[in-house]
Amino acid sequence: MSSLTIWRDDAPETPVLETEDATLISARLGDKGVRFERWHGPAVPPKDASEEEILAVYRDSLDRLMGETGAGSADVIRLNERTPGREALRQKFLSEHIHTEDEVRFFVHGSGHFVLHMDGCVYDAGCVAGDLISVPAGTRHWFDAGETPDVVALRVFTDTTGWIAEYTGDDIATRFPVTVSATV
Repeated sequence: MSSLTIWRDDAPETPVLETEDATLISARLGDKGVRFERWHGPAVPPKDASEEEILAVYRDSLDRLMGETGAGSADVIRLNERTPGREALRQKFLSEHIHTEDEVRFFVHGSGHFVLHMDGCVYDAGCVAGDLISVPAGTRHWFDAGETPDVVALRVFTDTTGWIAEYTGDDIATRFPVTVSATV
């Protein structure tokens, strides 16, 4: 189930809000310029479906989204026990960073946490299959799919060179560890 936990960035021991209400999650993140929505496709492709098959299933939603945002490309990323350099990749995602474009992800299978550092608060958006999140350019954040990820997600890019991070050097992610539950 999708979730949102919010803390003040100086109080990791005391959540300000914890919810699994998708409407409230969308509203609270939307107040900060973060797009969060649930997509309901005609059918969920199998986890081992090809990139082309997955993109085809979500083509209508992708075309709408890309038309709204001006994005130029979409692809599929898989993170699982067979991902080469999985632990190094996880560490890269766990460091607080920003991007020069929106970071857009749609979870086809599995789950992960986008943790956003905005306006003196930390927002842990727990995303599951069917969730779309768009983190605005310049937003401090990190991501965790757990030690043993099993995720299939769509990525949408404006810059066709793909995922490029600028690390902030802040160790805040170590003070707000994400508890990643088993993937769904």
